Amino acid sequence: MKLNQSPVTQHQFDGLSFHLKRDDQLHPLFSGNKARKFSALLNPKLDESVHAIPENIDTLISYGSVQANSLYSLAGLAKIKGWKLEYYVHNIPSWLKAQPIGNYRGALELDAQVISVKELDNAIHPREFIDGVRKPTDNCLVIPEGGRSTLSESGVKQLAVEIFDYIRMQSKSHFTVALPSGTGTTALYLHKYLKPYNIEVVTCACVGGKEYLIEQFQELGETDFPTIIDLEDKHHFGRLYKEDYEIWAALEAQTHVEFDLLYDPLMWRCIKSWASQNLKGELLYVHQGGILGNESMLLRYQREFGVESTW
Repeated sequence: MKLNQSPVTQHQFDGLSFHLKRDDQLHPLFSGNKARKFSALLNPKLDESVHAIPENIDTLISYGSVQANSLYSLAGLAKIKGWKLEYYVHNIPSWLKAQPIGNYRGALELDAQVISVKELDNAIHPREFIDGVRKPTDNCLVIPEGGRSTLSESGVKQLAVEIFDYIRMQSKSHFTVALPSGTGTTALYLHKYLKPYNIEVVTCACVGGKEYLIEQFQELGETDFPTIIDLEDKHHFGRLYKEDYEIWAALEAQTHVEFDLLYDPLMWRCIKSWASQNLKGELLYVHQGGILGNESMLLRYQREFGVESTW
């Protein structure tokens, strides 16, 4: 069960050379940045910083989007550990219930319980439902949306160690590490552990904009943040942009690597406009996993723009 030490491959994209940390090649049920965030939960005894997890846990509880990467990763974690997963969402569309696809389908196949709060109480947020109605007992562990938790620090620290070990074996060239952000947890902790070695971490705010991302950083108790880059025009999370699909398709065509279709296109659009004036030395991009989610995203792009879909 490979949960660390993912390989690094080298590629070119539109004339830009970059190194790619292949976290998409970790455990098939548990890959990408979520594998890093949740790795401490697999065996807390191996991590002295994870001391608040009771041994009698048998149920994971979390919440978020019905197609979130965290849903599938938590379902994989629960399956590996022999736990139950309760995952609360606002709504499950009737068409999706009838024909499950993407992360939702994958989670159901791993026996996750995906629960629509709308069907129980339309006016309440899933987080509020968990706290006020579900009221988890001592055998439950509640994971914040997207894994935004200090529990994620040790797993991301391990990723930082792997990145540093790779970089120090290269030439003396300066390296910049890049990755997109949802909650920003991975980027924040990578910055914390790579900054002492003069390795810059750059990210973009995929959800809610730069100010929202800074708020997420602050909620984790940190005061020093990675560099945030963005586009001139506002980019709305979850909205379909033909430019996103085009850069995603071009990335796969030129690198022969499939990237996530929700987060990675925005980051690469930001990198392309930022790199020519700001990139010094080498770029190392961290693959975020999330490939199963492309199943649903590609169908959306097919309906919206008539693009080809292989699913």
